Amino acid sequence: MDYSFFDFLKLIGSLALFLYGMKIMSEGLQKLTGNKLRNILSAMTKNRLAGVLTGILITALIQSSSATTVMVVSFVNAGLLSLVQSIGVIMGANIGTTLTAWMIALFGFGKLSISALSIPLMGIALPLIFSSKSKNKSLGEFIFGFSFLFMGLDFLQNSMPDLQNNPEVLSFLQNFTDRGLLSMLFFLIVGTILTVIVQSSSATVALTLIMAAKGWIDFPSAAAMVMGENLGTTLTANLAAIPANISAKRAAFAHFIFNVLGLVWLTIAFNFFVELVDTIIGGITSVHPDGMQSFLASLSPEEYTQITTLSRSELSPELAALQSEYLNYQASTSYGLSLFHTLYNICNVLIMIWFVKLYEKICLAVIRPKRGEEEDEEFILQYISTGMASTDELSILQAEKEVEVYVQRVRKMFGFVKKLTNLNHHDKKFLKLYNRTEKYEDICDQMEVEIGSYLGKVAEGRLSNQSKERVRAILRGVTEIESIADSSCNIARHLKRKMEADVVFEEIIITNINCMYELLDKAFENMQVLLKNQKITESELLHSKHIENSINEKRNLLKRENVENLNQNLYSYQNGVFYMDIVSECERMGDYIMNVIESLEVKHI
Repeated sequence: MDYSFFDFLKLIGSLALFLYGMKIMSEGLQKLTGNKLRNILSAMTKNRLAGVLTGILITALIQSSSATTVMVVSFVNAGLLSLVQSIGVIMGANIGTTLTAWMIALFGFGKLSISALSIPLMGIALPLIFSSKSKNKSLGEFIFGFSFLFMGLDFLQNSMPDLQNNPEVLSFLQNFTDRGLLSMLFFLIVGTILTVIVQSSSATVALTLIMAAKGWIDFPSAAAMVMGENLGTTLTANLAAIPANISAKRAAFAHFIFNVLGLVWLTIAFNFFVELVDTIIGGITSVHPDGMQSFLASLSPEEYTQITTLSRSELSPELAALQSEYLNYQASTSYGLSLFHTLYNICNVLIMIWFVKLYEKICLAVIRPKRGEEEDEEFILQYISTGMASTDELSILQAEKEVEVYVQRVRKMFGFVKKLTNLNHHDKKFLKLYNRTEKYEDICDQMEVEIGSYLGKVAEGRLSNQSKERVRAILRGVTEIESIADSSCNIARHLKRKMEADVVFEEIIITNINCMYELLDKAFENMQVLLKNQKITESELLHSKHIENSINEKRNLLKRENVENLNQNLYSYQNGVFYMDIVSECERMGDYIMNVIESLEVKHI
């Protein structure tokens, strides 16, 4: 056999160029659109249909269902999307990814081949890459990625072994065709494994299109591989969810069961779908996708070599006619597989969209928190997510209740920080807890924006002077609560930097920091009680100031003691720096808590 190891490496390199092109194109487009993708994803998921359309749009733009599902999993992890919202987007992503197959079918095969334009396109993109404007640079990256993608596809086609002259490879593949259900299951597994290895369903669809267009495998076998590729791509999202929270794991699992259940019904209707596609494409192109292997079998090795290597002008009229027929079969096969891919995913979404709630229940039942592990919260506003209330007064009341929930989340975040302080930084739980703290910081930022926007709409209504003052007070309080969350996150970052520097706090430092935390807990408790009443007496205000003063005094005492401890070499100067940074942040947190309390209306008795 003439196919050497070097030829195999060329095949792998061609695949690498294809994947790299897709990655660069995707990243360039994401930079070009800035935060618009995030905004679209967050805003356009209010119902199932909107979620599906959003998934289609974003995947069609970034040319990777894996990228969309990973993005969705990360948004669920950050609390920006709920599980139900994520399922709709994932369904849409499965339809959006079929655009890649159509691009390859339309521009990658036959007379209209973009690979011939790849180098000129790079010439256009070169000055854009070196532009000082970030948008121009991103556009240049997109064009480069687009060019690499089709160059890689062209190299892939040329790197495939010549099966016409190496029948032993062809006979190996033919052993698994024409065996009905067993043949379909075999190629389904092959498609799944290929996608798991390559980590891109778009790349394996491209490989399948080439294999079918060159006559390696028959049309039904290629269609079965496409089904397997849909299942294989779910692994990417599940891998992305491994370090993520339980909600993200559920979103990834929803992607998996959506594709598995789709495969179940399509396995039953497989022959019908293949025949339907064959009929539709045969009617349009005048040649049937399933006829490629019969056509190749009718050619002699010499005829095959000539029509695949020589240009039309170099061929005799008979061979030129055969070349045209061969190109028609290639186009017909690639169109047929693209149509099969699209029809399957559209039908799957049309069936499964009615069972989103069932998916949610299955995910909640299967993916459960480990023993002793808390259920992670999603970013869902409890009181003001349903829009404006019937009256302005009721809207303000809803906002006040939401602020109470906001404070509960911030205090929970502070609880994570206390645990982090008392953990050995070599403990595996440290980074997990730190990531959870950062996730809560994202939730707190989002809550500040949502509550602020809601109150902005309330302020546009006809309010009494007293109500306007209440709105202003709540807004002041919300800003300060977000600052408390920032302080908690800052302490967590100091602890992470301490971990990276491999610093271990002495017992005296841990004890003193915990004393500060106890005072802050007392301040938190006092703030939560007062927020429920939304009014504060002068005696309660004095009591709150007394708590804040005790935090300030403790900070000053610890600063003085720190100097003495350093002089006595009780701990290193570096330890002292981390220690004082945390103590100062605790004092700032006390100030922010006091600012929240001062935003409340004073009730004179």
